[in-house]
Amino acid sequence: MKVAVVGSTGLVGTKMMQVLAERNFPVTELIPVASEKSVGKEVEFKGKKYKVVSMSDAIAAKPAVAIFSAGGSTSLEWAPKFAEAGITVIDNSSAWRMDPSKPLVVPEINADVLTARDKIIANPNCSTIQMVVALNPLHKKYGIKRIVVSTYQSVTGTGKKAVDQLTGERKKAVAGINEEYPMAYKYPIDLNVIPQIDVFLDNGYTKEEMKMVNETRKIMRDDSIKITSTTVRIPVVGGHSESVNVEFVKEYDLDDVKLLLQSAPGVIVIDDPANQEYPMPMDAHEKDEVFVGRLRRDNSQPNTLNMWVVSDNLRKGAATNAVQIAEYLLANRLLG
Repeated sequence: MKVAVVGSTGLVGTKMMQVLAERNFPVTELIPVASEKSVGKEVEFKGKKYKVVSMSDAIAAKPAVAIFSAGGSTSLEWAPKFAEAGITVIDNSSAWRMDPSKPLVVPEINADVLTARDKIIANPNCSTIQMVVALNPLHKKYGIKRIVVSTYQSVTGTGKKAVDQLTGERKKAVAGINEEYPMAYKYPIDLNVIPQIDVFLDNGYTKEEMKMVNETRKIMRDDSIKITSTTVRIPVVGGHSESVNVEFVKEYDLDDVKLLLQSAPGVIVIDDPANQEYPMPMDAHEKDEVFVGRLRRDNSQPNTLNMWVVSDNLRKGAATNAVQIAEYLLANRLLG
């Protein structure tokens, strides 16, 4: 099967190719695609070199599926052109997520919405994905009334420029190396936290915070869930963490919650306070699962649970989820 990766030279695009290889997706020919300035460069996939091509050349090559991670404006311009050529697009940007005609998919939750007619499929926001994977089995049994979530998000969510900023600041602080480095953020990120991810909206929330609100409702197919979010950037390279406070419609049993999570697809429970065991970003690094711990009752109000949720944002939060969508399409003969 011909597979195009659009944005193949970026952090997420590189991870997408890695995940395709690791999961043995049946790629007969890889078509790496990037901006015009990267055309002609080489990328490696399964030990073989491939030259980066332009968008037009990628469409002409007729891949069965194109996995996009090249930004919203690129997706808005080019995804319809790929779709018109009969190519199924799985898009990692925010461009199509809230389009009512486009499915927004986390395979463990709502892959059943997909049909052969869907030629543009949206991959959700990284922080949304890990939260809904953890919450969905609980929602099915107890019904979620309200979610309060605060995130602690890695600089890799911003991209290579942010990683370079953190690295440059760390070198300067630790070794006194005063090299030039880019500023992805308005403020230093090393030894700091920045309570802003994406731009502020008129309601005082950031775009990232509202993504978590709107995308969660769409994926879980329940507009009645009340959600409020605060998203924060922290000086970690790889792995998003979330403090989630969830109020249920029904009373729950904490032991039953643990059993539900332990049996949920894509979830690993690490929850042993007596031995100081709980999920951390280093546990999730280069793994595809969502890790859950610090499970405890919120004693301030009825039917409410506190939990801590961690995942590798470049994998399950982006690349792996996209590849899992492609796997579902293939297994259910929805490609072509």
